[in-house]
Amino acid sequence: MTNNDPYTAPESRAWAFHAEGRVVGGGRGWDWIVEAFALFRRQPGMWILIMVLAGILFVAISVIPILGSLASTLLFPIFGAGLMLGCKALDQGGTLELAHLFAGFQHRTGDLVMVGVFNLVCGAIIAFAAAAVAGGGVFMAIMHGGMAGAGISIASMLMALLLVAALAVPLSMAIWFAPALIVLNELAPVAALKTSFYVCLSNWLPFLVYGVVLLVLCLVAAIPLGLGYLVLFPVLAASVYTAYRDIFRAG
Repeated sequence: MTNNDPYTAPESRAWAFHAEGRVVGGGRGWDWIVEAFALFRRQPGMWILIMVLAGILFVAISVIPILGSLASTLLFPIFGAGLMLGCKALDQGGTLELAHLFAGFQHRTGDLVMVGVFNLVCGAIIAFAAAAVAGGGVFMAIMHGGMAGAGISIASMLMALLLVAALAVPLSMAIWFAPALIVLNELAPVAALKTSFYVCLSNWLPFLVYGVVLLVLCLVAAIPLGLGYLVLFPVLAASVYTAYRDIFRAG
């Protein structure tokens, strides 16, 4: 049966999909950013327009009391999936369109929402655990008082921050490629989350290089009144696709 959906043309037309992913060299972390910038250069104006519009939408949603943050978390994978579809179109010689930002609402939306639910639940657990550690430290600080209490309070805050970092990293690993795997390869949400986690874990070295380079680029982008982020944010979005293409390309 022919697939007539313009956003979900069979991936096999471009390259074969390696379901388990593959381990790539550490230097590929830098290459992902270079290749993402090449995608950005094809339509810089459209990339910037999409990112500005996305930013406005998320700011508008986030100001809604309580529901705003929940909605943002649930919608993020949907918009992310749309950008992956836009990157695929560019990669295959097509064009990036404003409609790509909303393409996730037209394909596998329920599965993408499930990724958002997973992120929301895990985020709540992480926040609760961190609050428990920090709150316990504050209670002990009050009980001891004086310099000893202050030391306990500071130590508990540091432990809470370390706990958040330790738990947020694997959560990010599970979510990183999930939207792309769902909309481009028709994986179920649980399978997409598991696959994303394991390939990120297997490719820890290129991701380490990738993270260090992005950290430097974030500092550089902030220098000209933050205007550099108009380029960096689109490149960051496109780099998710270039990393996905590199790791899941068979052969």
